[in-house]
Amino acid sequence: MKSVLPLPRIVSLEGCSNFRDLGGYRTVDGRRVRHGLVFRSAHLGGLTAADRRTLAGLGVRTIVDLRGIAEAAETPHAIDGLSASVLAAAIEPRVGERIRAALDEGRATPELIAGLMADHYRDYPQRGSPAYRTLFAALSDGVRRPLVFHCTAGKDRTGFAAALLLSVLGVPWETVVEDYLHTNVVWTGHVGRYPELDALTRAAMIEARADYLDAAFAALRTDHGDVDTFLKAALGVEAARLRADLLED
Repeated sequence: MKSVLPLPRIVSLEGCSNFRDLGGYRTVDGRRVRHGLVFRSAHLGGLTAADRRTLAGLGVRTIVDLRGIAEAAETPHAIDGLSASVLAAAIEPRVGERIRAALDEGRATPELIAGLMADHYRDYPQRGSPAYRTLFAALSDGVRRPLVFHCTAGKDRTGFAAALLLSVLGVPWETVVEDYLHTNVVWTGHVGRYPELDALTRAAMIEARADYLDAAFAALRTDHGDVDTFLKAALGVEAARLRADLLED
């Protein structure tokens, strides 16, 4: 059965963590993001029959998959019986290769990993723009909603996308960051992974960190000035349309 907790609204699933409704947040002008239209998540490869019933109950029509091609093939969606369509919007996790090389060569330190992660985030506005164009086109299409978008952990590629959407909708930056950081509370996919690493190096890899998100938005502002301009120039979507569709008084 669905269990939705206070903001950020968590949808409790048996085979998936970090599944959240982005609705409910207040904007700087006093409006509110509508509930039940946009969800963010980790991958959906472990959904149980009960989970699928929950997604059906939420009315999910579209799943936007931000994972790389190999990731998606390795862990396919467990959505048999759901009528939702899947849109592939791959952002290849190049940072994983760089981190793996550092681990194999014994160069991994907390500072190095944190730097690689920040560089990865700086890439999102430019390298990830084709994928985010697919996502935001779907978000702008009322026929596609309710919609869930996800990557593997629902942390990095998904975290930037959620922060971008909330920023465009006018949610205060402090709240945007709070939503982003909540992955550290609810994502369980890292448990038992990377036992060979010391705690600080492992933390730099698995945590959502405000510095990482700041790096992405600094790159966005350098190239485009603000989120509305980025949305129009890079993603081909009008911010006003999203606000009209996804906000309520």
